[in-house]
Amino acid sequence: MEEGKGMRCEDILRAGSGTFETPAYIFDLDTLYHRVASVKEQFGENVILCYAMKANPFLVGPLCKMIEKFEVCSPGEFRICERAALDMHKVVLSGVYKNEADMQSVVHFYESQPTYTIESMEQYRLLKRCATEEKIQIEALVRLSSKNQFGVDKKVLEQILEDAANDPHVRIKGLQFYSGTQKRNASQMIAEIDALNTYSMELEKRFAVRFEELEYGPGLYTSYFNNEDAQDDIILQEFAKAMREINFHGKIILEMGRLIAAACGLYITSIVDIKETEGIRYCIVDGGIHQVNYYGQTMAMRTPDIEQIPKRTDQEAKYTICGSLCTVSDLLAKQFPLSGAKPGDMLVFKKAGAYSVTEGIALFLSRDLPGVYYYSEEEGLKKVRSKQPTDIMNSVMGMEIEQ
Repeated sequence: MEEGKGMRCEDILRAGSGTFETPAYIFDLDTLYHRVASVKEQFGENVILCYAMKANPFLVGPLCKMIEKFEVCSPGEFRICERAALDMHKVVLSGVYKNEADMQSVVHFYESQPTYTIESMEQYRLLKRCATEEKIQIEALVRLSSKNQFGVDKKVLEQILEDAANDPHVRIKGLQFYSGTQKRNASQMIAEIDALNTYSMELEKRFAVRFEELEYGPGLYTSYFNNEDAQDDIILQEFAKAMREINFHGKIILEMGRLIAAACGLYITSIVDIKETEGIRYCIVDGGIHQVNYYGQTMAMRTPDIEQIPKRTDQEAKYTICGSLCTVSDLLAKQFPLSGAKPGDMLVFKKAGAYSVTEGIALFLSRDLPGVYYYSEEEGLKKVRSKQPTDIMNSVMGMEIEQ
């Protein structure tokens, strides 16, 4: 299948005829698998992929046999991995905040299976205590900061290496580095991984260690909007070519979320009202900005790829597409052409596979969370989460309110 051809919107929606409710997310697993295979092919055997599950936790299960590592940044994400029966050797347990009780539990039950990351001296001491209590050795990556709240600077990193050299319970097996997302300049990423490799070799000499892994988050660019210079593949190819030439004796792990997940996702919302006010046509839908989110979009100043279902041959008219929230900020698109738009028509927002399902202001106005579906040609449309009410999260339950 050609990449992108998984977005067979009408076929997908037809597969759910009679049972499909909007708003909803559909994750096209055929497109997901094709994307991962394509990325792997470009990087070759020199690189291991790590899926940043914060991009879309619903993809952990489908990806568990295709992806070698999963970046896990919270106790909730870790529980998702447990429910998916993920091999804990694949987990990179990251995060700027690690709770002591959670770390004690993970170290107790899973011991040295996950790779633990260290983002501060206090985190190092915490992991050291947990491993010492269990009388085991765990393996860790130290995150080098990119001048923000994440990771440690070189001074602290070297202090950790010095201490760990004499400690039998924490083995530092490599470095981790991430400096941002949606990068369009491949030369910046190449310079960063080169610098990380050079620094790792310097540390190996100074501290008599042997690093097995370098984990790097390139933040590769993903195009979302119409009239945008879509350089995704060119940037990816240029970076992949450079990665094949990196001279590192161990494993290079590339952490990716958006690049893997974005293309497989559809967000479906239905038109519920059409009106004209002061000469402007408005199309009101049952979804909104609390459920679909594109990096770089503000107040519908940029337009993502949207498809109207059913397709009609009527003359086009331009609409401002607004969601169901009671705020003027709930704008999904401006001056968007629709053909014979009617209530009940569905609008399909493409490339919604990364972050939309988790990053929106989901509790605002206590609207239900959308249903979630998987789709593949082999199995058709499969519901994996029903609509979920949020009013129970926004109100006092099980007790009388004092008057």
